[in-house]
Amino acid sequence: MTDVSSELWIVRHGPTEWSRNGRHTSVTDLPLLPDAEDDARALAPRLADLDPALVLTSPRLRARRTAELAGFAGAVLDEDLVEWAYGDYEGLTTPQIREQVPGWSVWTDPCPGGEAPEQVAERLDRVVARARAADGTTIAFAHGHSLRALAARWLGLPVSDGRLFRLDTATISVLGYERETPVLLRWNS
Repeated sequence: MTDVSSELWIVRHGPTEWSRNGRHTSVTDLPLLPDAEDDARALAPRLADLDPALVLTSPRLRARRTAELAGFAGAVLDEDLVEWAYGDYEGLTTPQIREQVPGWSVWTDPCPGGEAPEQVAERLDRVVARARAADGTTIAFAHGHSLRALAARWLGLPVSDGRLFRLDTATISVLGYERETPVLLRWNS
């Protein structure tokens, strides 16, 4: 049974070289930039008053390090939180991809050798279920596209609606309920 008082706090990792350059980064395990470590540390006081029932992190270094610097070194690794697998588009920017595939968008078009939106939805639905089953607040440290898709799935929307939620690095967003309806409580703060 879903506890409608539960919340899912989602935290996007701090900047990496590729995120600053707009390069699609999934399996490439880049570290945070030196100044990004300060951004991650700045999250700690904003999360300090929480007493989460569950803290999850993508296994990628950039997410794990953000969790650690934000005060959650013991976060549980969750493969379901990894970034959208971009396949052949790993390391490329959207303008580079559009040179070959005009109008391409991760939200609506295939990533050859990568994940389909249905696959992303399936694994993020498991994160939603895990958070809703937790006895209290859950915090999840992860990545731009996967967290935007997670928000869409929390709201009962298709993964493609994640395109509507801009999400900057080193930000906190909160998903919860208004009565029994899943809602965005805070976004990109």
